[in-house]
Parts: sequence; C-alpha cells; structure tokens
Amino acid sequence: MITSERLELILLSPQAIDALLEGRHADAERELDALIPAGWPDEHDAGFLRYRQRQLERAPQAEPWLVRAVILRDPVRTMIGHAGFHGQPGVNGKQDPGGVELGYTIFEPHRGRGYATEAAQALMDWAEAEKGIHRFIASVAPTNDPSLAIVKKLGFVQTGEQWDEEDGLELVFELEPGPSQSSNS
Repeated sequence: MITSERLELILLSPQAIDALLEGRHADAERELDALIPAGWPDEHDAGFLRYRQRQLERAPQAEPWLVRAVILRDPVRTMIGHAGFHGQPGVNGKQDPGGVELGYTIFEPHRGRGYATEAAQALMDWAEAEKGIHRFIASVAPTNDPSLAIVKKLGFVQTGEQWDEEDGLELVFELEPGPSQSSNS
C-alpha cells in the first residue's frame, strides 16, 4: 500500500480484478476494504482491467507497478479512481529502460480537488524510495487540460509527441527528480 495525506493506493490484485470483471462487486469491496462506485468498471475501464490482467499473467512480478485503487480515507473509505504505472521500468512509450510511465484517473465526482496530483506524487515517491527509480514519463492528450495542468504542477517538461493506437496524439512529458525536488522538501 502507498499512502499520502488523504489517500491510500491499494494494489488491485488479480482476485480483485477478477471480481470486478465478473460483476462480484461485494467481493471486490471486501478485497479493497472500501466502497466502489456502482457501475464501475464501465466498458472502457473493464477493457483497461482486462489489459492489466493479461500483463499480470505474462509477468506476475510487474504487479507492484500496475493498477492501484485510489482510496479516499475520509469520511468513508471510498474508491475515487485508479492510478499506477504502465508497467515495470522500461514499459513506457519512450521504451526508456530506467523510466516508468504514470497513469491516473479520478472519477468525475471527485475531480478538481488535487487527488490525481496527490496520487501521482505518492506513486513517484514510492518508486524513488522503494525501487530507486528516478525517471518518470507521462503521456497526455493535447486536449486534456486537467492532466496537462497536473504534469506541469509536478514539474514535468514536454519532450516530444507520440501516436497511441487507442488514444491518438499524445504529448510526452518527462521528469527526473532529484532529492531536492521530492514532495518531502
């Protein structure tokens, strides 16, 4: 588990993913010890979870890098989104062997409160402290103003563009924080 001021980032285990994809909502809530929004995952996120499930089947050691439920602790433990990396170091749009690529989604009713920024920072702090990773990548659609604001707030710098088969044109951002740039300073 990764914690921040207001959030817990809890791995979506293969069992939790199976429960969600099979419509066993109560089992998934027990697994996460948190409420999960009714109707989640929708069709898009079910596809995303199936993709992560296949990644786990091919590379079980990738689990700590993959999808985590973003849990808001107060007032009631509730899943408000998901966040993680695209995979282990090296699994990123740039194919940078020492970099990891961030991904995050905060569900609509909880947006605009800094949760995505907090979750992304917590993931980067964990990767740096626990795994020695110092290079971070984020790819963002040029029309996704909220996500563009998040990466800029975190100190990412645009380094290029790429074409994603599912999402189309994406702007590529990178961050290589040093100890003085972490959130603990």
